[in-house]
Amino acid sequence: MSNLEFSSLDELYNRIEPALYSKVQELKRNSINYVKEVDIWNYLSHQVWQKSNCLSISSMVSDIFNLDKSTIKNYVLDIVEKQDREILKEEGSLL
Repeated sequence: MSNLEFSSLDELYNRIEPALYSKVQELKRNSINYVKEVDIWNYLSHQVWQKSNCLSISSMVSDIFNLDKSTIKNYVLDIVEKQDREILKEEGSLL
């Protein structure tokens, strides 16, 4: 079996996007409607894959499908909360 090589992160993202989409659909069936494909990608790339050696497409897809819904839910809610705080801080400086 040959090794796949990608010339960019966009190309890699496009390759695994069907798995990301599938995970988002699963989350929606569990009433978690605010998580997007890019949220899962960002979480896994910064929290899981960055620490891995010799990452394969199959292990990335496995990570996507096995991602705990509460983990990604908390990750996204934390980002939203931080953004809200930044917006409030900016608005507060206008007064």
